[in-house]
Amino acid sequence: MRIGLIGTGRIGSFHAASLARHPDAGSLLLADAEPGRAARLADRLGATAAPSVDQVFTWGVDALVVACATEGHAGLVVRAVRGGLPVFCEKPIAPDLARTLEVLREVTAVGGLLQVGFMRRFDAGYRTARELVRSGALGRLHTVRTMTADPAPPPAAYLAGSGGLYRDCLVHDFDMARWVTGREVTEVYAAGSDAGPAAFRESGDIDTAAAVLTLDDGTLVTCTGTRCNGAGYDVRMELAGERDQVSCGLDDRTPIASTEPHGPPPASKPWTGFLERFGPAYEAELAAFVRLVRGEGANPCDGREALAAFRVAEACERSRRERRPVRLEELPDL
Repeated sequence: MRIGLIGTGRIGSFHAASLARHPDAGSLLLADAEPGRAARLADRLGATAAPSVDQVFTWGVDALVVACATEGHAGLVVRAVRGGLPVFCEKPIAPDLARTLEVLREVTAVGGLLQVGFMRRFDAGYRTARELVRSGALGRLHTVRTMTADPAPPPAAYLAGSGGLYRDCLVHDFDMARWVTGREVTEVYAAGSDAGPAAFRESGDIDTAAAVLTLDDGTLVTCTGTRCNGAGYDVRMELAGERDQVSCGLDDRTPIASTEPHGPPPASKPWTGFLERFGPAYEAELAAFVRLVRGEGANPCDGREALAAFRVAEACERSRRERRPVRLEELPDL
């Protein structure tokens, strides 16, 4: 098997290294908008660098991993599925809902195989939480709380094309709200703050957000997120039912300190970022893609699953801007 990978920045380099270690992944063909960056990574991994993105397609590969900047995702996914290539695409599929729907209609029309990168589906803690909810161990679920807190804002240049805090960051929480509970979001109410660094106001984005989601069985989900959590990288999910409650992401590296006299000590080595915290999950999702390409497993996150989370993010952005609850049925769907 020969796998092409486009985009050799931070996440693309991580994916390339994971594939290079995978016994069934075969050879790698790397490309980047900056050919020199792809060449340097190829040298380190014993892979091949293509002089341009076009040559990944003309030289021939058996599957494609799209890990470039967001604005390039849609065109590459469409080009891959039209060429009969299975494709793994980092989220989001496209920067906005309209283009996302266009891409997914194309994927459906040609019968393409698309896996979208929602890595928390492969994290051990979230998987255990899902099993507990689905088994009934927690009883009737009534409250879910999620948090995603980055230790520092991304570069200002990144913000302009990120899609905003809901679409770029909290979309993972929205995916988990559905995936763990097995329920659909029916309505959202969201608010945001741009009181932090000026770059957020200048780009029309927010640095901190909160949203209340109502699920189709009446369960309430509160989601909070920020780009300015100096204590460290903090991603958690709490699920409370009538019998019991559990927490994902609560361990000896969670960057939070207790004010209680007999509370646990603060983390001596807090999580520093998403690649460190979710490294094993990222590896597992690429391994799942290899199995999918080989015909040995089901698709763990297809385009429709990714769309469901993105529609929630879109609804939250509309709710924030219009200062009102937004029902998911207001948004277009496939």
